[in-house]
Amino acid sequence: MILITIFRNQNGQYKGFDCLGHAGYADAGEDIICAGVSALVINTINSIDCYTDEKFSFDSDEETGKIIVKFKKPAGHDADLFMKSLVLGLQGIQKNYGDEYITLNFKEV
Repeated sequence: MILITIFRNQNGQYKGFDCLGHAGYADAGEDIICAGVSALVINTINSIDCYTDEKFSFDSDEETGKIIVKFKKPAGHDADLFMKSLVLGLQGIQKNYGDEYITLNFKEV
């Protein structure tokens, strides 16, 4: 299962996210859930890096599927939009394939 936690502060501003695990929907290389989540997550990170001035830290481990992104300060307007898009896409995958493959949580930090 892929476990994704979206971090927001008490004002609802995005502070980052972490992603851990593999969906187990199909064999490695054929798992469309893993591929979809990976595409959304990596595109979000690349978009924030390329199209905003946000400062953030990034750590990953391909073997475990771990990806951690932490903003240095709450996400600004553009990064907020990219994060909303990420959440929308992840919720769509969760709705279509179910909680047994992907779980999306929100945590106040």
